[in-house]
Amino acid sequence: MPTAPLFSFESVSVGPPDARRLDGLDAQLPAAGLTVIAGPSGSGKSTLLRLCNRLEVPSAGVVRHRGTDITQRDSLQLRREVAMVFQRPVTFPGNVLDNLREADPECDEARGAELLERAGLDRSFLHRDAGELSGGEAQRACLARSLATNPRVMLMDEPTSALDARAAAVLERLGRRLVDDGTPVVWVTHAEEQLRRLADHVLLLDGGRVHRSGAVQEALGDAER
Repeated sequence: MPTAPLFSFESVSVGPPDARRLDGLDAQLPAAGLTVIAGPSGSGKSTLLRLCNRLEVPSAGVVRHRGTDITQRDSLQLRREVAMVFQRPVTFPGNVLDNLREADPECDEARGAELLERAGLDRSFLHRDAGELSGGEAQRACLARSLATNPRVMLMDEPTSALDARAAAVLERLGRRLVDDGTPVVWVTHAEEQLRRLADHVLLLDGGRVHRSGAVQEALGDAER
């Protein structure tokens, strides 16, 4: 039996008729690998991503997660399964372990150290003040917090746009590692260079509609990565 798409969008529109952010969009995101959503500013990239865990709801159409209309899912449970890392990291008052416990109140130091290791930080960060982390450290701490719910999907909304090249490269490697460990990742970017480095699959948007989609070589019209 064919595997259901990770997400499917059926005639999805968002926004009023005279200012659509997405306009009758039909698309499918594959069940595995790293899918990059790309396109110019204002093309609907972040809107599409936010539909995946009901931070946005469509004005028309249906969004499905693995074949199920997500309006039939409890939104809080959905967001634990479909976690999101935002463009700019948002930490809570307290140390990093306190932040991890916002996602998993039962998180102890051993579990916290494991989560930080998956996000590219060592256990010494557990007791660091979250408000004093660098941008790259804070983004990785937020990734660890997202991982605390044992998500089945990771959404990444331009997570490297505010980072320097070194910190961005670390986060890109972590994204690929998640995929290698079996967690599909959907990553929004406006940078073609990042798309070519990361993508297994690509969805290119323009004006709230699909411009191209498919395996990265096919969608870009060449065989270069």
